[in-house]
Amino acid sequence: MPRHYLHISDHTPESFQGLLDLALKLKAELRSGGNAPVLKGKILGMVFQKPSLRTRVSFDVAMRQLGGDALYLSPAEIGLGGRESVADVARVLSRYVSGIMARTFSHQHILDLAQYASVPVINGLSDYNHPCQGLADLLTVLEHKGRVKGLRIVYVGDGFNVATSLWHGCALLGANFVIASPRGYELGAKAVEIGQAPAAATGATIERLNDPRAAVAGADVIYTDTWTSMGQEAEAAIRRQAFDGFQVNAGLMALAKPDAIVLHCLPAHRNEEITDEVMDGPQSVVFDQAENRLHAQKAVLASLMA
Repeated sequence: MPRHYLHISDHTPESFQGLLDLALKLKAELRSGGNAPVLKGKILGMVFQKPSLRTRVSFDVAMRQLGGDALYLSPAEIGLGGRESVADVARVLSRYVSGIMARTFSHQHILDLAQYASVPVINGLSDYNHPCQGLADLLTVLEHKGRVKGLRIVYVGDGFNVATSLWHGCALLGANFVIASPRGYELGAKAVEIGQAPAAATGATIERLNDPRAAVAGADVIYTDTWTSMGQEAEAAIRRQAFDGFQVNAGLMALAKPDAIVLHCLPAHRNEEITDEVMDGPQSVVFDQAENRLHAQKAVLASLMA
């Protein structure tokens, strides 16, 4: 198991499956009476450059349910890379806390924290990837489909951080990953390449398309995300035009398998990238997926800090 949790691609198929198994165990344990306090006396420092609902609350609650505690550090308090260098923040926090979770704009800040910290560092989101979300996503697929290997998992939207981690998880678990994005918003070549070696070992495949209808044909899982992420607000009008035709709606769902499930990492711009009809419909597992951020992150915390 890696010392930090920075990228899903740092894992082997065995170690990533181990995190999923641990998440399932901890979820069942919670529901049968409560988690063992395996992190008693441990404190997680949570460094935020971006606003958060799921990341902040799920990590805080996860630490408490595992017997530890969490400390929220806002952008104004840290000024990561501005008021104080990332290296100095990492070295100072390492003297106070048992682990660091950071939600940043720049992925380099995540890498620098991991380089200089003497405690485990968890990537809570960066402009390159979102490995905590990817773990929760595939935990949700596993619960609802009973497997991940061999499924056609289709991502409709921007080939950005969420798509990167989903592809790398699919590569480790042997799923067939399909991404449909408008031209100019495709998954980056670096992210694609990094997943190729594990995909070759597990039988996973990747298709990059510009036609969402072709992509979702026969899909087991359809995933979408907001077209405009935090930090991209100035591009919102341009992006709405570029993503015209990429909405996950009843018409698109009709092309997938009848038992296909729908995921969205939230927050959703309802009736933009996904309609109310789909998000609140019987095939949606969006809120199970949101809950699973808690259980997936417990697995990461317990594996790194217990």
